[in-house]
Amino acid sequence: MDTNLLSNYVLKAIDAYPYDLEETVENLNYALSYESDNAYALYLMGRLQAEQLGDYEKAKYYFAEALASKMDFAKVYPKYILVLIWNHDFDEAQKLIDFATTVRSIQKGELMVLQAQLFECQGAYKKALKTFKKSKLFVYNNSFISFIDSEITRVKNKIKPKKKKTSKKKKKNKKKSKKNNKND
Repeated sequence: MDTNLLSNYVLKAIDAYPYDLEETVENLNYALSYESDNAYALYLMGRLQAEQLGDYEKAKYYFAEALASKMDFAKVYPKYILVLIWNHDFDEAQKLIDFATTVRSIQKGELMVLQAQLFECQGAYKKALKTFKKSKLFVYNNSFISFIDSEITRVKNKIKPKKKKTSKKKKKNKKKSKKNNKND
């Protein structure tokens, strides 16, 4: 198979995703028919299955195949972990996070955010907050730091939901009603 033709199909699929799904699928099918273990085509097929079709089992299959083809393909890990979290495969997600930290060129900050989201899904909000805060040390752009700050705020709101402020008038009415009930 001519690698230029294969690359051309993969690049066309990348360019079309997510705006032209028909062209994306057509080019991915061509690419995978020429080389069934092309890591990038498998990765993009996994994203398509998860993000567009909501089929997490198929997405997991494609991501696993992409990693089997190329273990050091760093782009796959965050999307695969996210799909595992969405599918409530928490133990599997934790194992993949642990392994992904050993991969060269992986974005440690992004992995830590995924770790924090995993903790949050498991109800460990304090661990999630601690991990979100620690992840800020490993990111190097302001928009991602802003995203982490918003995640921290969201999780804090889960820990301590805001109480409704009662007016002084309502408090007086409550006291009066209690006195009246005692007098009766």
